[in-house]
Amino acid sequence: MQQLAEELRLSINWLDYSILAIYFVVVLGIGYAARRSVRTSLDFFLSGRSLPAWVTGLAFVAANLGATEILGMAANGAQYGAYTVHWYWIGAIPAMVFLGLVMMPFYYGSKVRSVPEFLLHRFGPSSHLLSSLIFAISSVLIAGVNLYAMAIVLEALLGWPQWVAIVVAGFFVLGYITLGGLSSAIYNEVLQFFVILAALIPLTVVGLKRVGGWDGLTDSLTGEGREEGPGGEDFLSAWDGTGIGEANALGANWLTIVLGLGFGYWTTNFAEVQRALSAKNLSAAKRTPLIAAFPKILIPMVVIVPGLIALVMEPTLGKEGSGLEYNDAIPVLMRDLLPNGVLGIAVTGLLAAFMAGMAANVSSFNTVFTNDIWGAYVKKDRPDAYYLATGRWITAIGVVLGMGTAFIAASFSNIMNYLQTLFSFFNVPLFCVFIIGMFWKRSTGPAGFWGLLSGTVAAMLNYFWLYKQHVIDIPSDQGANFVSAIVAFVVGAVVMVAVTLVTRPKPVEQLAGLVYGTRSPGMSEPPAEGDDAWYRKPALLGWGAVILAALCYLPFSL
Repeated sequence: MQQLAEELRLSINWLDYSILAIYFVVVLGIGYAARRSVRTSLDFFLSGRSLPAWVTGLAFVAANLGATEILGMAANGAQYGAYTVHWYWIGAIPAMVFLGLVMMPFYYGSKVRSVPEFLLHRFGPSSHLLSSLIFAISSVLIAGVNLYAMAIVLEALLGWPQWVAIVVAGFFVLGYITLGGLSSAIYNEVLQFFVILAALIPLTVVGLKRVGGWDGLTDSLTGEGREEGPGGEDFLSAWDGTGIGEANALGANWLTIVLGLGFGYWTTNFAEVQRALSAKNLSAAKRTPLIAAFPKILIPMVVIVPGLIALVMEPTLGKEGSGLEYNDAIPVLMRDLLPNGVLGIAVTGLLAAFMAGMAANVSSFNTVFTNDIWGAYVKKDRPDAYYLATGRWITAIGVVLGMGTAFIAASFSNIMNYLQTLFSFFNVPLFCVFIIGMFWKRSTGPAGFWGLLSGTVAAMLNYFWLYKQHVIDIPSDQGANFVSAIVAFVVGAVVMVAVTLVTRPKPVEQLAGLVYGTRSPGMSEPPAEGDDAWYRKPALLGWGAVILAALCYLPFSL
């Protein structure tokens, strides 16, 4: 497993450890308090569908604000520069708006408990079982990323052995999810959202001051007034060098960026959608990803910018022989910039991020495995108390499996490359099946199964054979991931159309609430009192998020 440089060790004192201890006590306290509301399996897996939109919205964004976001996007900022903003303003915001306005009425209105369960109603058992297995595997792999990242950071910063860091965080996540189920995870994610910001904002502000503000950062990275900056002339431009046939650090052009980032993750990843399904009504469920979109727009300011600052302060970051990987960007800044006390908050914020990311994937894993695999195909028609107990046991198994998969992430010096590889394998084929199934009544059950399977296999073949074996020339891992995503969608779509044309579709009356143009009773739910206020209207929230994201592009595009 890749070790962080010994010189990253922080000078932690009693004040910092006290802040850390208080945080752990509060986390377990929230889990214990949430335990009283867990009486049924619906309470455990979906918070009884009772939470307000502002809580589910913050949890929605916090569930993604884990190691993949903080270490991974800071690493991307240091490695790829302003190109990293595409993950937010193209890859996230439009997809979150689409999820809220178009897809949530289908998810929530059909009263499904998970994303794979929607496929059961739309395409049948074969697609349901395949998607459940795929999602269970991907959830455990992604949970392992958060544990791996946390372990190497805590070993370098605090001197904790990696196995100690993994066991401590794993058991705290296990404790509060087992006690309070999804409610505990969600309320902790709301807390973790603010703790993470309390860590990242001072790091960004102090870092900018150290490098001479934004102008000093720009001059240092692009080489203005100097012979050459560590970034290069186009490092702070989101679009320069992305023409087809042009070379750039990302190894991708505008077409692969737009098509490769796509909608797959945000619209079909149950770790996120589960937060919206726990909302108290359809209006709150629709607003959940839209509320989350607004802080998501601004997250690059406290995640990508620190990666840029770290590159100025440590120009050898990511260079061969330096001992520092791109993943070390945030730890480098913590070491060099923060005093004790603030340092304790920063370390707590990192732990909060890792635990939020892991908890999101573990809570979604236990829901899918218990309801969509165990309860649907292994032990059917058992009492509700049986599935509640099973969910708690599966939570423990998910945490242990996450500890094991942490070692797979060790082969990637930039963990975001690893995550994007997983998303292209698992989420994009699923999105292809969903989007065709939602908008084409004629698509059939066999088409859903073979489209999902062929898209997944095609993405893996592109990455492991065509790219890794140098059959085709793709400049970078990220570029290969974009191409894999496009291949997965195209192959899955072609196979779905071909299979549909030779198989028999479901009767239209069985598609109510599952296909665009049809409705179920749940999709016609009137807004609750107060939900019809203008500032709570989903359409206004959605368009506001898209416009704000477009405006954010201007400084990086001119």
